[in-house]
Amino acid sequence: MRKNILLLVCLFLGLVHSYGQGQTRRSAVVKVNVDNEMGELKPIWAWFGHDEPNYTYMKDGKKLLSELAELSPVPVYMRVHNLLSTGDGTPALKWGSTNAYTEDVNGNPVYNWKIIDSIFDAYIQRGMKPLAQIGFMPEALSTHPIPYQHDWKPGEPYSKIFTGWAYPPKDYDKWRELVYQWVKHCVERYGKPEVSSWYWEVWNEPNGYWKGTQQEFFKLYDYAADGLKRALRTAKIGGPNIAGTSSAGATNFMTAFIKHCLYDTNYATGKIGSPLEALLFHAKGSPTLKNGVVWMNMAPQLRDIAAGMKMAQSFPETKNLPLIVGESDPEGCAACGMATNPSNAYRNGTMYSSYTAASFARKYELADLYHANLIGAVSWSFEFENQPWFYGFRDLATNGVDKPVLNVFRMFGMMQGTRVQSESNRMYGLQNILDSGVRKDPDIGVLASRVQRSLAVMIWSYHDEDFQEGNEPVDVYLSNLPAIDITISEYRIDARHSNSYEAWKKMGSPQSPTSAQIAELEKAGDLEMISKTDKFKISRGEIRFSISLPRQAVSLLKIEW
Repeated sequence: MRKNILLLVCLFLGLVHSYGQGQTRRSAVVKVNVDNEMGELKPIWAWFGHDEPNYTYMKDGKKLLSELAELSPVPVYMRVHNLLSTGDGTPALKWGSTNAYTEDVNGNPVYNWKIIDSIFDAYIQRGMKPLAQIGFMPEALSTHPIPYQHDWKPGEPYSKIFTGWAYPPKDYDKWRELVYQWVKHCVERYGKPEVSSWYWEVWNEPNGYWKGTQQEFFKLYDYAADGLKRALRTAKIGGPNIAGTSSAGATNFMTAFIKHCLYDTNYATGKIGSPLEALLFHAKGSPTLKNGVVWMNMAPQLRDIAAGMKMAQSFPETKNLPLIVGESDPEGCAACGMATNPSNAYRNGTMYSSYTAASFARKYELADLYHANLIGAVSWSFEFENQPWFYGFRDLATNGVDKPVLNVFRMFGMMQGTRVQSESNRMYGLQNILDSGVRKDPDIGVLASRVQRSLAVMIWSYHDEDFQEGNEPVDVYLSNLPAIDITISEYRIDARHSNSYEAWKKMGSPQSPTSAQIAELEKAGDLEMISKTDKFKISRGEIRFSISLPRQAVSLLKIEW
């Protein structure tokens, strides 16, 4: 069967195609040199996170965790907030709790690991790993405990979330002992080798989520790191997971943090320096609404990543450290739906998936440019239990049904091994994206990798404007294939494939779908293979063919021999 893949006798370079409105564009041409290796394809995409830790072990949370574990050939890392927040474990938007630390009537610590164990067990049972966040402040330790749990709702001022959990501890020794006891418990439960493979970090966005001073945060970090290392010398810790990394304030904060860890007196030990085994920072894009239409902008997100890499390179002690983009997203608030934030309407459809493909490709480019050891970019998106269908949250699934964006990560999971040289005459240059985004023709880009006897080629058509148009031919040229016979399979995300949202709309957008409808939606949410060729012979290691790609679509070509 050779459906949807048309083999060509030759590649028509320079061919011009005309489209509606009298618009003329160059024909899209993608070239992949299988023999020219560009370095390891690090699985930087295999990192996810969310605010609400208690969703982890709930019905749809466990289902999604299993899917994330299955799509990746390497362990997926999970990062969540509120692991030390006080409460009974009842989830709410931008809230969660574990009751890990309370005190008796005499002020003595009482530790309870039951809920944290439920969270970490869900990871470990699936071969996943925590990017364990040491925070937030337990009520019994907070210097300003009342009010403690916030009641924020979408549409309300974001500052409302900063309640008693955001303050420094009244006793730093108790804070250190809490971390020691937690890590000691993890070692006893999961073993030293396992816990040594995790990454630990202190707090989240201390240039915003922290109601103490900068020096008080450094003190918080020092005491936490000391407790961690006392429990497990080989544990890995880093920070500071700042927000707005490219802003002057954030740059100053992160620079001061690095200098503190390298050169200053440690608040907890009195010695010089504090453990620093990874650098973490955040990166966010900035969508807007123009005349009722969503316009994306990944330039701020990429500038944040570039700024973090530059700061790492500015110190000889940190230039080779692992870098983790602790939150790397099109914008800032996962729990803000499109009802209160209309610019978030991109989240349900294929604009989110094409943006994800195009932006991750640029993260690899930035790592190459700055010689950075980028090991992870956390997509701050998971699921929101028992919420309306397709409400517009930034999530990977809704009510157990996968959204189109999750299928991009399935595609990335099929890309392994070594990056190979790939180029497209319609792919925007990195500097163009940083300067002005994708505002003219669509960005038709490519990322390719090779492992053993297969090649994976991801091709996308992305534009900042949330507008879909008809198919556009893309000529694909593969060279230096070490084979005589090959098979080509194409997987697709677009309006008609791998798209539960379009299937849901065709049903009439039901908020109480029947069991049959849910089964149909679950099937529509899977990654769909739209074509597979029979084996055929190639000549001199080269092959030319065309695919047809609509705007805001992603294809993965799997070539095997």
